[in-house]
Amino acid sequence: QVQVVESGGGLVQPGGSLKLSCTVSGITSNFYAMGWYRQAPGKERELVASIHSGAGTDYADSVKDRFTISRANRKNVVYLQMNNLKHEDTAVYFCRFFRTATSSMWGQGTQVTVSS
Repeated sequence: QVQVVESGGGLVQPGGSLKLSCTVSGITSNFYAMGWYRQAPGKERELVASIHSGAGTDYADSVKDRFTISRANRKNVVYLQMNNLKHEDTAVYFCRFFRTATSSMWGQGTQVTVSS
């Protein structure tokens, strides 16, 4: 059974950093892509960053130069390093595992709160 589990969220002051982790268990092959999304209260879920099996990455304009998505040596673990966090980064962050271009699974989400 495939499971997608996020960790690493928490409370941080503006300008601080957090590192989120996403672990996918129950797979025996490489993934097509993995992505980090976020959803703030009253807003739609949005793509933050994604990484593809060939290691190519994409970022939302709002997080470029502040967030970095990477993959561990264990290919089923993906990180999101978030630096210089801002109030507007406050949201629930979700990991999405793409087995193929059209088949995906979501994690349960982890809360990130940026507040002084």
